[in-house]
Amino acid sequence: MKKILRYIFLLAVAAILFWLFARNIEDWDLVFSSLRKADSLMIVLSVAVVCLGYLVRAVRWRALLEPITESSLKELFATTTVGFAAVFLVGRAGEIVRPMWLPLRDERVRPSAALVTIGIERIFDLASLIIFFAVNMLFLSRSPEREQDFAFWGFVSYLLLVGVVAGFAFLYFFYFISGRVIPWIDRLLRRLRVPDRLVTLLTGLLGQLAAALSVLTDWKATAKVAFWTFILWLTILAPTWLVLMAFGLELSLSAAVFVMGFASISSLIPTPGGAAGAFHLATAQATVMLGIGKEQAMASAIVMHLVYFAPAILFGIYYFLHGDISMRRFKRLLSKQSAVDEIETDSPDLIPE
Repeated sequence: MKKILRYIFLLAVAAILFWLFARNIEDWDLVFSSLRKADSLMIVLSVAVVCLGYLVRAVRWRALLEPITESSLKELFATTTVGFAAVFLVGRAGEIVRPMWLPLRDERVRPSAALVTIGIERIFDLASLIIFFAVNMLFLSRSPEREQDFAFWGFVSYLLLVGVVAGFAFLYFFYFISGRVIPWIDRLLRRLRVPDRLVTLLTGLLGQLAAALSVLTDWKATAKVAFWTFILWLTILAPTWLVLMAFGLELSLSAAVFVMGFASISSLIPTPGGAAGAFHLATAQATVMLGIGKEQAMASAIVMHLVYFAPAILFGIYYFLHGDISMRRFKRLLSKQSAVDEIETDSPDLIPE
């Protein structure tokens, strides 16, 4: 019942955001006209690049898993698309599907290892997005009447950039002291009489985190992950620019980076339908800030959302139907008790003494 109520609440939030997205549109005929006139070749090309992006995500995920275990690129690709389809259907709660689905496809990968590497993946993604956005603000052409808005977002991006540097420094430091800190946390929590299962869950995840962070101590491994992260964001930037061009919007690549930043951050909103409502509102507002009319901005936001998520839905349905995975076993892995059991059996050996 709680899950149903939560889902209904998120649907209501999405509806409110859609209303905010559409309330100021004065000429709906222009919106539909823009949708009809969009360059289909550009849109098809953008979808192809998005599909390539899923492969890049799988390659990067394998690089992150290398310090912990071997993995299959084929299964990583399948799991990535299934995960994105789940995010579209149920919102950000669907993120748990990826770390739980992969071990069913590749038994060499523990759920806790998949979970931790996805966390590090998100750190690299957020850091890269902030760097892209902050550097781009130095070169972005802006209209004088919007100068105050751009100045605000520039300040926010530079502030976040400082946070990225501090965050990576903390993670790097944590890796080297984890061999002493994790046992200390374990002893402290047990003295405080925290339930054994919860202590095991927490220290097990910290152990897997330390093992995965070993990638930061190897410059070649770090460079590999950073390289694939850079390529990944190019596969997100390219479709963004292609969709804008499909609507005949004469915007520069720098402007596309600006729109991509808003689109990507808004996708973190946990509404079903791939951040439906939030994505459209943020993307359209960013496009309007660049001097584009509201009707064309709305049309491009609608298509951009479909381009980002539609391929994952098709791939996800295919792999779900052809995965030969027991739903009973999958539901078991999603249970809290199973998660603790899985982490208890993990024994990462890459934590420095």
